Amino acid sequence: MGWMILLAVVVAVADSSAPARDGTAEAADFAEHVRREYTAARQRYLTEPTNATAAWTFARASFDRAELATNKTERAAIAEQGIQAGRQLIARDPKSAPGHYYLGMNLGQLARTKTLGALRIVDEMEREFKMARTLDERLDHAGPDRNLGLLYLEAPSIGSIGNRNRARLHLERAVELSPGYPENRLNLAEAYLQWREYARASREISALDELWSEARTVFTGVAWTASWRDWEARRQRIRSRLEERGKGNETLRRQQ
Repeated sequence: MGWMILLAVVVAVADSSAPARDGTAEAADFAEHVRREYTAARQRYLTEPTNATAAWTFARASFDRAELATNKTERAAIAEQGIQAGRQLIARDPKSAPGHYYLGMNLGQLARTKTLGALRIVDEMEREFKMARTLDERLDHAGPDRNLGLLYLEAPSIGSIGNRNRARLHLERAVELSPGYPENRLNLAEAYLQWREYARASREISALDELWSEARTVFTGVAWTASWRDWEARRQRIRSRLEERGKGNETLRRQQ
């Protein structure tokens, strides 16, 4: 995927934009849920601007709401709100893991709107996710490691922070910390495919298959509809890649 597209998948929720606009009733319900949560979080934050929970909840809701934006101007404006809430929170409480984490996420949304200056923002995202990881590595189902892994996986290695070894470290750590969260295993499986480590990718999909039913009972409700649609599609794409690889190997063996 392209570098700017990476910033759309920096966290698990980032896949919501496409399903939210696909015209189905399920997608419409999800979009309405995101808008409702954003409005409620914004109102609470405006009423209680020094409340830490209100601040990071609004920052999180701003990230989600920005996914529904139809243009860069709208996306940037909403992301800036989340950035402001995050910055104000960590100014008051530098040890707020959610403050650093959701600040990083909204910086990702802002970077998606930039042609110039995006890499500078990515450097700041890296710092915020690292701080969040130091403060609470289990936050959002190992979100700090998940996000760092994706950044290192997809960023250019020349002129930016791209690094395969770091990507591996963080993506594998996310699975270690939260093995039952489908996004973590999907990210790792996709990375293994990118690195042509097919046996390891197959192992992750097998593990995912084993936890799939239970995960369905844990991550439920309208808030997860977009994620499940994305996870289903990605799992199938990985399976197809592995099946094609297997068929290719079988053909080679027959020809020898």
